[in-house]
Amino acid sequence: MIGRLRGTLLDKQPPWLVVDVAGVGYELEASMNTLVALPGTGEPVTLHTHLSVREDAHLLYGFAREQERALFRALIKVNGVGPKLALAILSGMDEDAFIRCVMDDDVKSLTRLPGVGKKTAERLIIEMRDRFPHWQPAGDTLEGLGGAAAPSSAPGKDPLADAEAALVTLGYKPAEAAKMLSGLEGEPTTEAMIKAALSRRLSG
Repeated sequence: MIGRLRGTLLDKQPPWLVVDVAGVGYELEASMNTLVALPGTGEPVTLHTHLSVREDAHLLYGFAREQERALFRALIKVNGVGPKLALAILSGMDEDAFIRCVMDDDVKSLTRLPGVGKKTAERLIIEMRDRFPHWQPAGDTLEGLGGAAAPSSAPGKDPLADAEAALVTLGYKPAEAAKMLSGLEGEPTTEAMIKAALSRRLSG
């Protein structure tokens, strides 16, 4: 089991990133909350990880905070929730927001997330309610990331197209992703654009 990686951030193409560890490039999938918090490419980074082993692939997921990984692992234990949906949930809201939805029986907010219908939202609330009795707020710290967040969109790339592709990967339909990103062209990076679109979706 690979539990943590410390190395240099080589590439960041939401929802994917590559971390160089002693000359080996590890490809990871991460939530948008983690991607937004990461430093720029070429900077040192430390990520908590979860390795998913399937018959056809070994998939590695990266998390900025231990609490985010803990919630991811709890989510994939819920019936009908796999790693892709768990990552989409964590991209749409942070750990504290999700726990508040569970504790407040907020089905409406959960159903705004891609792939989460009413029945899935109700199942999440029922199965997750008693799993975090001692949950502590994660706060805004970037502990373990190796540095402050920095703009990382490479010159020549189309941040809007990258943001739309990332949202589609998370489970949104192309037309829905385009609508979510409408008017956000002024955001400085692809990650910031995605984060703003997800926040708009959650509050809308």
